[in-house]
Amino acid sequence: MRSLNRAAGRLSRQRRGPLAGLAVLLAGLLMTGGLYAAFSPATAHETESDTAKIEKGRELFLVGCSSCHGLNAEGISTQRDGQQYGPSLIGVGAAAVDFQVGTGRMPMAQPGAQAPRKTVAYNEEETEQLAAYVASLGAGPAVPTESDYSIDGLSAEERQEAIKNGGQIFLTNCTACHNFNGSGGAMPRGGYAPALKGVEEKHIYEAMLTGPQSMDVFSNGNLSPEQKRDVIAYLKSIENPTEYGGFGLGGLGPVSEGIFAWLFGVGGSVAFAIWIAAHTTRSKKGKVEA
Repeated sequence: MRSLNRAAGRLSRQRRGPLAGLAVLLAGLLMTGGLYAAFSPATAHETESDTAKIEKGRELFLVGCSSCHGLNAEGISTQRDGQQYGPSLIGVGAAAVDFQVGTGRMPMAQPGAQAPRKTVAYNEEETEQLAAYVASLGAGPAVPTESDYSIDGLSAEERQEAIKNGGQIFLTNCTACHNFNGSGGAMPRGGYAPALKGVEEKHIYEAMLTGPQSMDVFSNGNLSPEQKRDVIAYLKSIENPTEYGGFGLGGLGPVSEGIFAWLFGVGGSVAFAIWIAAHTTRSKKGKVEA
């Protein structure tokens, strides 16, 4: 019995030794690391993939974007008036890059009042790499997913409700620039609000989220993701409207209607009056000579 007690005492003292505690700690760390590696291999792979994507995006940025936005995307100011030759991209987020590059607005051929939409210079993979690089410079809005702007999963009644709500939001906040029909319009200092017909849903969402050019920023605090989705649903519902009144004149409202009235209405009436007067004069001259 005493020998058993002595053996237990020696074992207890060995367990309380500093080397024993260190061994237990190392064993615990190895076990934790092994379990983490076994159950989350995708996370480590994604991190490595993201790092490579950011590096490739930086290479593309240095070649195609740094001349205007600076080597570190800090922006470049003109020497004359101190205005931005190319604005800083730190903190604009991946959504702004995906919109500007994905619609061909960037890179610009030369600075101007407006960045028009044109043929894209980068493919989808390169655009994603550029967006990943800019997003790594500072926190900003991420690229939305299809679930953010699609109404495919809604029932017929929910779709109609979304379109109605989106129409109310659009008529309240957007028609002053984009026209009630989404056909666009002129803006001060040489700018313009582009037409929204035929624009991809993702790019409309990103435009509301980031506020490109002169557009206001409608963050999730101003318009919730559901409200942005509803606006997109409304815009898609009016892309091919039924013109109950006949020719829609481009859907530009009073501008095109006023021009049509002056040119064809008043102008046609004046031309017809001149023709009648000229015809009457020739008739009287003919009678006098007879």
